[in-house]
Amino acid sequence: MKWESLSAFIAMGGYGFYVWGSYIVTFAAIGAEVWLLVSRQRAALRALDESHNS
Repeated sequence: MKWESLSAFIAMGGYGFYVWGSYIVTFAAIGAEVWLLVSRQRAALRALDESHNS
């Protein structure tokens, strides 16, 4: 599909809100998952280190 301008590309034929909104929600969910995994790993490593040093 050929877009006439950047604003036409962003509008996506009237469905831009849903298209870009779904991308935002998806990337936010992936980012939250990565953040939670990193924080859980740090907590587990901290607990392991504390139990090893005791």
